Amino acid sequence: MGGVRVPAQIFVWSLSVVYLFAFASIYIQVPGLFGDEGLVPVHHQVAGVQRPLLEQLQASPSLLWLGPTLGLGPQQALEIICLLGVLLSLGALLLGALRDSLVYLCLWALYLSLYTVGGDFLHSEWDNLLLEAGLLAILVAPCALLRRMSSASYHDHVTFWLTRWLFFRLVLCTGVSKLASGDPSWWDLTALSRHFETQASPTPLAWYAHQLPDWLSKLGAVYVLTAEITVPLLMFFAPVRGLRIGAFYIQVFLQLCFILLGGFSLLHLLTITLSFSLLDNDHFSCHKKKTKTKTWSQFLVSCLSFLVKLAVYLLVLFSAIKLFKLEINWEKKVVTSKTTFTPKSFEEFVKQIQDPTIWVGVLSLTWEVVASLLKCACARGLLNKLSCLIQWAIITAAAAAVFALSLIPYTAMAGMSGGKILPEVRKAYGAVEKYQLVSAYGIQHRMVPPAGRPEIVLEGSADKKTWAELNLMYKPDSLSEGLPVVGPHQPRLDWLLWEAAVGEHDQNHWFTGLMQRLLEGKQDVVSLLQVDEAQYPFSQTPPAFVRAKVYHYHFTRTTEDGTHPQAWWKRQYVREFFPTVHLGDPALDTLLSDAGLKEKYPVQSSPDTPVSQALGLLREHVRGLSGPLVLLTLFATVASILLLKALFSRSHHPKGPKPKSASEHKNKKPREVHEGPEKSRAPPNRGGKKDNSEERKQDSDRSPRKRK
Repeated sequence: MGGVRVPAQIFVWSLSVVYLFAFASIYIQVPGLFGDEGLVPVHHQVAGVQRPLLEQLQASPSLLWLGPTLGLGPQQALEIICLLGVLLSLGALLLGALRDSLVYLCLWALYLSLYTVGGDFLHSEWDNLLLEAGLLAILVAPCALLRRMSSASYHDHVTFWLTRWLFFRLVLCTGVSKLASGDPSWWDLTALSRHFETQASPTPLAWYAHQLPDWLSKLGAVYVLTAEITVPLLMFFAPVRGLRIGAFYIQVFLQLCFILLGGFSLLHLLTITLSFSLLDNDHFSCHKKKTKTKTWSQFLVSCLSFLVKLAVYLLVLFSAIKLFKLEINWEKKVVTSKTTFTPKSFEEFVKQIQDPTIWVGVLSLTWEVVASLLKCACARGLLNKLSCLIQWAIITAAAAAVFALSLIPYTAMAGMSGGKILPEVRKAYGAVEKYQLVSAYGIQHRMVPPAGRPEIVLEGSADKKTWAELNLMYKPDSLSEGLPVVGPHQPRLDWLLWEAAVGEHDQNHWFTGLMQRLLEGKQDVVSLLQVDEAQYPFSQTPPAFVRAKVYHYHFTRTTEDGTHPQAWWKRQYVREFFPTVHLGDPALDTLLSDAGLKEKYPVQSSPDTPVSQALGLLREHVRGLSGPLVLLTLFATVASILLLKALFSRSHHPKGPKPKSASEHKNKKPREVHEGPEKSRAPPNRGGKKDNSEERKQDSDRSPRKRK
């Protein structure tokens, strides 16, 4: 495998983009989610802390606990954490000098601080993935202390290999969980046709994809399962470079389809970011190497490489045809598909691949470690070689520790057993689990509901007779309005409502806080639902009564003549989700107490400092704006700056041959000139040796060393 400096730079740059969107999205929602008048006020956690600061940081790693020491309220501390994350990620995005391991360490610590106190709102699978990828960015990004040392690049392959191992675990565990969970829609290959309407944030394109014939949706399900199970097993760690490049494009195509059909979720953007671990520098080279005549050994190696690639691609295709019984019906012009294996056989398959995949990871990491050691051994100079070996030992120990810890969540995948993991590794994992260094993926697989998309519909009333629905900005409450495009904003409340619809309200304690804040008419919470006052029926006076119901939503279908219906959705009432309550209702007070949302500590007003005034001024500018609008404006601004930066650098560096450095002149060997028959050939010299010695003397006088 060639150098990995370019894909590693793309990885850390792309992670800066994810961090920017993540911190900005959370900042917009802080008052409604965690503010003093939010759903789950974070001051409840701060006010109840009675331990010393260091003990509290050790027990619950979050910079929020520094707020009282700095004279900041809990909400202000959270806002400063988000703003610092936005500024640091923006700097790393625009300035190459800030793509440093220290900067990514700060970004990781800031996001871990939010994750620790965020509760259910910040404990999604992609939050865990961002923290683990952020940890790897600390190792992959260059360190300012080693930036000028030639040995700093010797260990790029070792650290960057960890991102490929994370990518492998993410893709494989996600694919295995679809079948191991027993979801019937994936076993009968109808999951995609249902997924289009039941996913968290369907886009308008999802409605059109839902109109596709069933056989094509089933074929898409076969592609998803093949790309997430067969491809990583056969191609991610293949020694043939072309197979890894093919796997890269297969995964990127899949994630782009998810983005177009299901919103710009940061999970898909993170997956694309990790997929660059399959590439090397040669893939980004714009200059083609000059074709040289290949030797027989090189020709045989290239032929063998081609045959291996062909065999693997044919094996992937054959396994898809055999396992899913793909057949072409020429009369109906369709491709039929059906799973030919049973859940029991698939469980046995997962057990069988556990040990081989772990050993492939061990051998692949060992290869990179040994190759890095050989590079260090070839370094020039005793001090430089010693420095290389010290760095090699530190990097190797860190990589081995991360790999060993990752085996715990990897073997937690359905069908695998973690009984062979050393007890010392389990003990170490338990000690650092609160830092989210490694995580399990695919565990939170949500089964596709066969009866339709369950949605919680909130209703309010002033007299308990006439009820009005409280339409959410990012939810399909309205049947006729178009589907919203949410990404890259991550509406946390809407996603939890989407997950809570399959359960009961007592399983989601934050929901009681939502009903209380709606009765109180708290604007910060209302802005999570709707920023347009014209769309909110109780913008002037809060409702006196609220309740919640569950409906099943379905996409509408085109008619037989091909005309489009006027509505996007159709729905059917299912059940009551939350009973009718009002302020002062004993039932509401009991639910608040059970959820731990009753005010135990009085809210202390924050001191009027320049920092608090600046935070309040910035909040007023953002208030009333939707999350997608703010993030798209931020994205357009960053894109414009990058475009102007590229144009400015091109105007100051016109195309042309680059001037050669002194070192190139120094290392360049003089070559004999055989261009012209007369011009290049000196006349015969009778002086012989004398003239030659004089010419050598003149050449030595003109050499760079002589001038120095």
